[in-house]
Amino acid sequence: MTAVLMRSGYRLDEAALGLVLGLMGLGIAVSELPWGLLTDKWGDRPVLLAGLGATAAALFALALLAAPGPDHVPQLAWLGAGLLLVGIFGGSVNGASGRAVMRWFADGERGLAMSIRQTAVPLGGGIGALLLPATALRFGFGAMYGLLGALCVLGALLAAAWVHEPRADAATKSMPKPESTAQARPMRDRRVWRLVAGIGILCAPQFAVLSFGTVFLHDVGHVGLMATSATMTCVQLGAMAMRVWSGHWTDRRRNRPAYLRACSALTVLLFAALGMAAMPGEGVLAGSSLACAALVGLVAVSGICVSAWHGVAYTELATLSGAGRTGTALGMANTAVFAVCFVTPLSIPYLRAAHGWPLVWLAAGACAVVALPLLAPATRTPQSKKKRGLRRAFSGG
Repeated sequence: MTAVLMRSGYRLDEAALGLVLGLMGLGIAVSELPWGLLTDKWGDRPVLLAGLGATAAALFALALLAAPGPDHVPQLAWLGAGLLLVGIFGGSVNGASGRAVMRWFADGERGLAMSIRQTAVPLGGGIGALLLPATALRFGFGAMYGLLGALCVLGALLAAAWVHEPRADAATKSMPKPESTAQARPMRDRRVWRLVAGIGILCAPQFAVLSFGTVFLHDVGHVGLMATSATMTCVQLGAMAMRVWSGHWTDRRRNRPAYLRACSALTVLLFAALGMAAMPGEGVLAGSSLACAALVGLVAVSGICVSAWHGVAYTELATLSGAGRTGTALGMANTAVFAVCFVTPLSIPYLRAAHGWPLVWLAAGACAVVALPLLAPATRTPQSKKKRGLRRAFSGG
């Protein structure tokens, strides 16, 4: 959310900016699976408390050692190492909170509950879009890192007060005995890996908007800092609303694969539209207020669409793997997600240097094309099987 200010405050070129924005995702990627395994072994509460406390410590260290001043720009290594540690420790919350949802709620409630859990990410992003640019601009990056550290301490206190293991009888009801390879050994099940890959790949267009959306609006649409912050806040609030609605809707209709297909297909169309809007001569570069408003709206809608599906996909994955292995399965998924979080901002400057912003958004849309069959493979209906049997009979097969 502070990419534009970070670029000037740390005097970074776009390649260095992409690197530091991606390092936090790399830290989460390398730590997710170990945190997930520890969660299944130790439980939700110890992992949340340890991870949030360590994340706060890393952010306070950034405030002391890696905040730029009027006459001082810290070495890039300090900033990169600090953000990497923030990612490594902060990754603890993902698997632990997901396991808590699977243990606390019954099958007919988990889609909604997991989607509400997933609103934590856009909620934090919305708060960040409102507070962080203004804090960094007025008080400096040291105050911004300190604010984030204080919020992590608050999160740890809330976890200490509210996160407890469910009663033994409730836990037994919500955790059926393993009935498949996915539930007994999720790391050896092909269906789990397919879904994990789809989740990770579809996050590429989301991270493209979240990491460089403000830069795109600033450089191409000549949108001011307040307007870009408001746009990203709308993206996060819209994502929250859509995640809750989609969890409730798919719980009632039991149509998670169909919903994931629709989100992937719509993402392809929206990012193709972004790519065309970024082409020279399409009106946006002419600087008209109407074109700029249309560009802002398109970025907002694209960001909401590509952020709306997480709760549904994570519920599908957790259901497939079983409540007893949710920490491991979500650790696998978040490893893929945050590996993509590292690669995406690292790649965008090079794609942009090659063929500009149109290539950036078209490449993001191509990721949605690849993710679609992985997230929701086409199912064979009895009618389609009958037709295939007739075709084989007539062809002598």
